[in-house]
Amino acid sequence: MESYPAVYEEQNDSTKQQERHYYLLSELQTLVKDLPSSFQQRLSYTTLSDLAQALIDGTVYDIVQGLLDIQHLTERNLYNQRQKLHCEHRALKQDLVRKHKEALQVCKSHNLAVMKTNQQGETEALENRVREEQRMMDEKIVVEMDQKVIDQQNTLEMAGVPGFYITTNPQELTMQINLLELILKLQQKESQSGVLS
Repeated sequence: MESYPAVYEEQNDSTKQQERHYYLLSELQTLVKDLPSSFQQRLSYTTLSDLAQALIDGTVYDIVQGLLDIQHLTERNLYNQRQKLHCEHRALKQDLVRKHKEALQVCKSHNLAVMKTNQQGETEALENRVREEQRMMDEKIVVEMDQKVIDQQNTLEMAGVPGFYITTNPQELTMQINLLELILKLQQKESQSGVLS
């Protein structure tokens, strides 16, 4: 006779999961209405139902939040690296200007034209170096952020979140961004209402 309570609990859990699924699906359907119509059309009932199913236990919320935290840390780190490079470049330019002023003060008048030509060459060489280093830094940032997107897509695909797979197609990326916004808005709504603890 002890098997009856276990069966009842299992049915009760199943009923609670089904109720949660319907709640999440209803909330997602409401949130989708805020998206541009072109994306609303691409989000079928099945996709929203699958997304609601993936969100039932809250694990996807934790995954998305973790990915967001990692992304923010990466962005902050890359920004700091770029700022550091910018400060180094500014210091190099200031040092060169100071060096040039000092040299001009002690320069004999008959060497002035040659010195100014040499200084102009040094200035142009530094400007070229700065431009190239900034370009390389910007390329590094783009590559790192692209890799972060791939990592996020892969993580969400492995977690079974519908609509997520590795892609560079701009329309698909926009769709994935919209899905993430739906997830984040739903998580925020549930947190505010106390559904998530």
